Amino acid sequence: MSKIVITCAVTGSIHTPSMSPYLPVTPGDIASQAIGAARAGAAILHLHARAPETGRPSAAVEHYRAFLPAIRKGCNAIVNLTTGGSAMMTLDERLAAPLALRPEMCSLNMGSMNFALYPMLGKRTEWLHDWEEPFLRNSDDLVFKNTPRDIEGVLRQMGQERGARFEFECYDVSHLYMLRHFVDRGLVNGPIFIQFVMGVLGGIAAEPEHLDHLKATADRLFGDGFMFSVLAAGRQQMPMAEKAAAMGGHVRVGLEDNLFLSKGVLARSNAEQVERVREIVEALGRTVATPEDARAMLGLKGAEAVGF
Repeated sequence: MSKIVITCAVTGSIHTPSMSPYLPVTPGDIASQAIGAARAGAAILHLHARAPETGRPSAAVEHYRAFLPAIRKGCNAIVNLTTGGSAMMTLDERLAAPLALRPEMCSLNMGSMNFALYPMLGKRTEWLHDWEEPFLRNSDDLVFKNTPRDIEGVLRQMGQERGARFEFECYDVSHLYMLRHFVDRGLVNGPIFIQFVMGVLGGIAAEPEHLDHLKATADRLFGDGFMFSVLAAGRQQMPMAEKAAAMGGHVRVGLEDNLFLSKGVLARSNAEQVERVREIVEALGRTVATPEDARAMLGLKGAEAVGF
């Protein structure tokens, strides 16, 4: 099998500070946890920003600039900036930092969807910040907007104009057909890197049979012109990573997707999850890709071409 790329999603925009004291929200914590994950074996760092005083998801360019130089200085990992940001943000807000900072990679959500976080309310009654409970509660009336016009705009501005490659986030089977549509329009070229996002309420569930179906559908639509990775939100993170690795795919872990290392045990860092998944994939006979391996596999422009 080919080398396996481990992506680490360091903080995200879903979990709130009250859920874990180990969730990085300050620039120093985001940078140190990202560097730790890279040293543990993550070739790609998928990054969001937070307002350091409150831990609230942020689209502010200055919040990204507060940690990106330290990450670049501290490791050679590929920086992958979100264009999803938070489902609460407008597209212009979500794109502000990627447009300014010109990363090697960025994520791209391939369809609009319900994005329901409110079930997490039942797990906590006390909150560190007053924004957390309404943020989760109001997700029962939330549509994460990613229209074809939105997708085309990101492909042109980030891809054609700034040379970024994409982590195409596909939360359901329909998103694969949307990706095929943009391939047919000539706006997406290989190598295609698909992230199967499983376990978000509003998207496909994190079940083995669904992964089989996603992979079979991608095989029909893209032939041998794609690579796939898998993330599973919550407790299915490691089981689905193991299945993905056994299928020849790549894996994503990190505190954006799951706060725990095992049942009832909070992960104390992103690096702990990277170390755990590395043990799993190496036991299957896979060799973990270095950042330079991943750059070659994905056809990236190189760290020297970024804007930070």
